[in-house]
Amino acid sequence: MNNRIKGILILMLIIISGISCSNDKGPGYQEPYNPNPPEEGGGNETPSLTDDELLDLVQETTFSYFWDFAETNSGMARERSQNDAYGGQSPQLVTTGGSGFGIASFPAAVQRGWITRDEAITRMQKILDFLETVPTYHGAFSHWYLGNTAQTRPFSTYDDGGDLVETAFLMEGLLINRQFFDGSGENETSIRNRITALWENVEWDWYTNGDNVLYWHWSPVYDFQIHMEIKGWNEALMVYVLAASSPTHPISKEVYEQGWASNGNIVTSRSYYGINLPLGPPYGGPLFFSHYSFIGLDPRNLQDQYANYWDQNTSHTLINYNYCVENPKNYEGYGQDSWGLTASDSYEGYAAHSPTNDLGVITPTAALSSFPYTPEKSMAALRHFYEDLGNKLWGDYGFYDAFSEEHNWVSDGYLGIDQGPIIAMIENYRTQLLWNLFMADEDVQNGLDKLGFTY
Repeated sequence: MNNRIKGILILMLIIISGISCSNDKGPGYQEPYNPNPPEEGGGNETPSLTDDELLDLVQETTFSYFWDFAETNSGMARERSQNDAYGGQSPQLVTTGGSGFGIASFPAAVQRGWITRDEAITRMQKILDFLETVPTYHGAFSHWYLGNTAQTRPFSTYDDGGDLVETAFLMEGLLINRQFFDGSGENETSIRNRITALWENVEWDWYTNGDNVLYWHWSPVYDFQIHMEIKGWNEALMVYVLAASSPTHPISKEVYEQGWASNGNIVTSRSYYGINLPLGPPYGGPLFFSHYSFIGLDPRNLQDQYANYWDQNTSHTLINYNYCVENPKNYEGYGQDSWGLTASDSYEGYAAHSPTNDLGVITPTAALSSFPYTPEKSMAALRHFYEDLGNKLWGDYGFYDAFSEEHNWVSDGYLGIDQGPIIAMIENYRTQLLWNLFMADEDVQNGLDKLGFTY
């Protein structure tokens, strides 16, 4: 090819492609002056969502895990989304506590228009049909059931009966709905009565086994062989509040003081980053300690002889945040907009992540369920997760369970017990709806009074 033909071809390619030599972004290149530049971010980009629009999107999408993805026969929440988990039983394996968290958000779903009140009633009826059918153990529910058979699926060898902590989280959600469905019609009256029957059937006092402490498990085969005492500080404050609140099988205040509070030894008064932490293990433990019981319990004015629980939970969250910002292990991806250590999946399997068990894994539910305590820091994390990580972390039911930039890993699914607090705690931040419903329950008020709480 001679030079003249070669030159013509090059000129034609330039004209066709619409480029010119001045567009060569090599050394010394400078953008041509534009007297009317597009808005920051580029004129063709999708406008950024407002804070409220983003919270709406995250809540509603996450709620679909409990609504669209619920186990078919029971209406309960699946333990996790991966179909091949638990030897292929995952599509039928439902979680008691995780279902409680999802149920707790039914009022928010109705109020925000994601579902109608009639749809919520129909789903509640289906769930109650299931809960009235499954085996219970002195009124307490198992950790897991199979939705297709309505039978207990053992959590472990000796854990094949009642799980008092999971039962408390289920009751937390049910009692919120007992308050919400306050209509005089037959359907709502029936829902209240059926929830009351399940609630009053739990033999909380049985789970003391004659001691001044509550035990986590009881098995019809192995009795109290696991022998796991429920002692604080952890996620289980709700257990003692409900056990004291029961109108039929209550515990005494001494069980709370000697069991949960270990005769006052629950108070540790640790300090990190100049922040006082009244209760708990070093650095406060995983962040779910400040979430699970506080889906219903309003911590803003909650106080007993051991702690102010707003101070406790806010300090716990800020310590977790500051640890991630300091990032002493120099993990990739930690920072002011990417933080939150709590129990979740990881690249090594399920783990209770915390500053003392830091594997380089960030779990979105940790920061997002902390919105009541650290709204600005939680919003920064939310925007990073959604806007910066985008489809890497966002799927059909919201944010995937966890991720690690250090290990180039993102979870391939969801966990019900991590999904639920995102919806509920964001709603408590925005409207206090679930707090208001739970704290209005007369049984709960009686229990809090009995244990010496102010609220």
